[in-house]
Amino acid sequence: MRFPRLLCCVAIASAALTASAAPELPGVAAAMQATVDAHEVAGAVVVVASKDAILHVGTTGLADIADHKPMTPDALFWIASMTKPVTSTAILMLQDEGKLNVSDPVAKYLPEFAALKTPSGQPANITIKQLLTHTSGVADPRAAATPPVKNLHELAAFLLTQPMQFEPGSTWRYTSSGFDVAGLIVEVVSGQPFETFLQQRLFDPLGMTDTTFYPSDAQRLRIAHTYRANPATGAFTIQEGLGANGPIPTKGEAVPHGGGGLFSTARDYARFGQMLLNSGTLDGRRYLRADTCRAMATVITGDLPTGYTKTKLNHELGWGLGVAVVHEQGAGVSGQLSLGSFGHPGALGTAAWIDPVKGAVYIMMVQRANMPDNFENPPALAFIRAASAALAKPAR
Repeated sequence: MRFPRLLCCVAIASAALTASAAPELPGVAAAMQATVDAHEVAGAVVVVASKDAILHVGTTGLADIADHKPMTPDALFWIASMTKPVTSTAILMLQDEGKLNVSDPVAKYLPEFAALKTPSGQPANITIKQLLTHTSGVADPRAAATPPVKNLHELAAFLLTQPMQFEPGSTWRYTSSGFDVAGLIVEVVSGQPFETFLQQRLFDPLGMTDTTFYPSDAQRLRIAHTYRANPATGAFTIQEGLGANGPIPTKGEAVPHGGGGLFSTARDYARFGQMLLNSGTLDGRRYLRADTCRAMATVITGDLPTGYTKTKLNHELGWGLGVAVVHEQGAGVSGQLSLGSFGHPGALGTAAWIDPVKGAVYIMMVQRANMPDNFENPPALAFIRAASAALAKPAR
């Protein structure tokens, strides 16, 4: 009867050994432990990277509270809307190849969109750029309101039956479905399924071995559980949903959502972030042109109020192509980042920020359902504040 306990001890010891061998920045581990102690998250994995090195890998807390399973560096997370910059990158890769332009109308590649009408009854004429900046006005029904669909073509066909939200270009409103349409454009233009294009053109070359829409049985065992915190007591309860707490998406049955379907690890996403920090290259291979990377991280939403919080974030963040861009510093995360930093959070509290001025990539992976404020959640603020402070110190 002692074997399970022995195996658990071995696993914990192994995780501790791995963590001790990983590079660390001063203060980051303590900051993340404080978020666990405060019952803000059950556990976390954080990574800080420069253009050519991993500066910090840290694990804190538990991936599974009931089984006392510690968080490990290779834990998988549903990264939700952190998928959006990946989808934008795929579009921009095709633009670099001369196969499309983000200023093109969507109907050029998906002719059925030519019939789409705005709320005023005019032809919508939405562009790819509008899809990637949340300004298209395309319908964005909740998942519960979407009928079962098996591919992006069926999903787009359903979206076309729904009324548009607003006149294209007139408003900024967070719209995940626009990135699903962008994923379909990748399929049509490349001649490959969206997930295949990403696998062959991004994930495999970048060494992102654990980034996928469809986790394998082996990967499923490493998916961190999702929890919901009781605001009064801080107690965690299981939140049903994707991954370890619910059904695993399977190819042919689940749509590869360009707006939020990927699973990944902190190290994997750090590789993606390093490529963007390096102006489109990593390990001698170019994925995007340097000017394309600059355009991706340039605010193109003008004076439109952006953000989906009730704070000053509406002014602190502008939007580039699939990413939020810091163009005013505030008291939260934006205050710890340089102007021009860009990135994206996920629905369950995950976050990724790229700071070109400091030459840093910040990745935080957690799985909490009712995390306050996706862009300014307390663990993200604690992590980036500690990491940026450590990077500001001169090397000894």
